[in-house]
Amino acid sequence: MNEAERGANGNAEGLAVSFEFFPPKSDEQLPGLEKAAERLARFRPQFVSMTYGAGGSTRDRSFQAVRLIIEGTALPTAAHLTCVGQSREHVAEVVARFRDLGVSHFVALRGDSEGGLGEPYRPHPEGFQDTADLVAFLKEVPGTEVSVSGYPERHPQSADWAEDLDVLKRKIDAGADRAITQLFFDNDLFEAYLERVRAAGIAIPIVPGILPIHKFSAVQGFAGRCGATIPERIARRFEGLETDMDAHRRTAVEVAAEQVIGLRQLGVDFFHFYTLNKGELVEATLESLGLRAAEKQAA
Repeated sequence: MNEAERGANGNAEGLAVSFEFFPPKSDEQLPGLEKAAERLARFRPQFVSMTYGAGGSTRDRSFQAVRLIIEGTALPTAAHLTCVGQSREHVAEVVARFRDLGVSHFVALRGDSEGGLGEPYRPHPEGFQDTADLVAFLKEVPGTEVSVSGYPERHPQSADWAEDLDVLKRKIDAGADRAITQLFFDNDLFEAYLERVRAAGIAIPIVPGILPIHKFSAVQGFAGRCGATIPERIARRFEGLETDMDAHRRTAVEVAAEQVIGLRQLGVDFFHFYTLNKGELVEATLESLGLRAAEKQAA
């Protein structure tokens, strides 16, 4: 089944979703993650994913959060992995811990340079050279599913589209099963990206990453750091709404739903939602699209 490019229409028929969460920074925030995961699990996602922090307590919280979701929802859970600042031996230990939790799907990422996006990436002297190297390592274990990243507006450190697509192709050649895109808000950019990807001979599913705008000013800043642009036509719709959160929420749902409908008209029917550990906006967006949550099972 080609998850990202089957027939589409304006309702929820054939619509598939996945959700991304991040590990809470404190134990006090764990109930919020648990609530969001349980809330969104009722939409029967293909999988959920958990981001990963390579260092110390952040890494341990990734394991804790993955266990929480697997035990609380029984959903297929993908664990993010990064190359930056880690030896192969260390990553192998991390992978083994995730596998012990029941994880067989990984989201393989290079990770930002330790000095930030403005600094060139330098592989760990005993680590993986790049994401393709990590993908190949993960695929050594039969039955392992691997997702990687894609960039509709080009990765900020890619010199040009030829370099960007070459990086993606090497990840695919190493065995990646799908690419999940960086967040974007202009469907024309995704359409152009998909055309470039297919012209380069890359046939795996390209799953669009959707971020409902929970707070425009925050998302604007975050998108800018990621190299993603927000079209002026969307920015205008949020003008004056920072103090009217009900109107802001309605607009956010409308914008996200319109983006999904537009992408479905391009033949896309698999969507990866960046939840920011908040279930309400994603839930409202899916319901507005006609995707109904299953009733909660009685205890």
